[in-house]
Amino acid sequence: MRKHEKPADPWHFPRPELAAAYLDAFALGLTAARGLFARRRMGKTEFLCKDLLPAAVERGYLVAYTNLWDTETPDIALVSALAEALEPRGFRAVLAALGKPVKKVRASAKVPGGAEGSIEAELAQLDADSSITMREVLRQLDRQKKPLLLVIDEAQVLAKEMHSTFAHALRAALDIRKERIKVVFAGSSETTLRDMFARSSEPFYNWAPLEPFPLLGDEFVAFTIDLMNSMARHTLTLAQGRRAFDELHRTPEFFKRFIERFLVYQPQGVEAALEHTKDTVFSDAHFIRQWDSTHPADQAVLTLLADGDSDLHSVAGLERLSDLIGKPATRNTAGHALRRLQDANVVTRLGVGKYHIEDEAFAEWIRRRIARKR
Repeated sequence: MRKHEKPADPWHFPRPELAAAYLDAFALGLTAARGLFARRRMGKTEFLCKDLLPAAVERGYLVAYTNLWDTETPDIALVSALAEALEPRGFRAVLAALGKPVKKVRASAKVPGGAEGSIEAELAQLDADSSITMREVLRQLDRQKKPLLLVIDEAQVLAKEMHSTFAHALRAALDIRKERIKVVFAGSSETTLRDMFARSSEPFYNWAPLEPFPLLGDEFVAFTIDLMNSMARHTLTLAQGRRAFDELHRTPEFFKRFIERFLVYQPQGVEAALEHTKDTVFSDAHFIRQWDSTHPADQAVLTLLADGDSDLHSVAGLERLSDLIGKPATRNTAGHALRRLQDANVVTRLGVGKYHIEDEAFAEWIRRRIARKR
């Protein structure tokens, strides 16, 4: 089994044409990077890991992948991904150049016994600046015969001020390697990604075109329903699958949970499986904590957005906002709330006066909360 290749997932809906389209675009040589955005749970990460990276390996690329969503040290995570592409010999050369040779590679808890975890464990213990380490890793990659595809998932983390120095160093290092290193910046925060590439003050200003990630639709539903029916005593029709997908806000992760529930409890029927899934994915436990930690004005704005009302700065909008807050609201009230929510990646700005809640599960929970109060 090749490096980066994992046992096939029968439930994975393959998208080879989409992967080929991205790689073909890089092969033209007109761009060395692209940005993709889609809200969480929409199948973006699965596509990157199970379609794009394997397709790149088939085309002769070295590949490096990192997800910055849940790490306090995105610089180390990213450099670790680059170092993993080197194989152990190249990594030892990096450590030797930094004056930190190691006798053996230790595994970390992140990836038990895996190369990525052990490399990250080593890099985390280095005293050297992460930018210096990154430059040495890239020097070693320059000696490789193959080009590199670097995929940075949840890349909007790099836009945070605390990571600005490293982001500038990364931009400078990648700038001089556009022919050999292709980069995909993927993320769930459209607002922050747009700022990353559109603001002149940002390290990656004008560095990659940004576009929506093509979402899964009826073909994915048909594929999943056909597979499920091949192993179920009680089958579902395509129409039933489409309706469930729609009621779960066309979210692939939620739809797979619905399929799992139906398979395990087939005698209960499709409606019971769908209602159980809704109750689970739109449950109170997590969202109550998120809601309670939110500023009252932000709660009011979220309530209006979830209810389909994004006209927050008009006279009528401010009246509704005032009613929810319990005191007079001004344009500043709405503006400050929206900025806080965008900074926290809770709300995305779609256009002038148009906003939406990024996590559809949270939005649905708010809508259910509104319905209970009416």
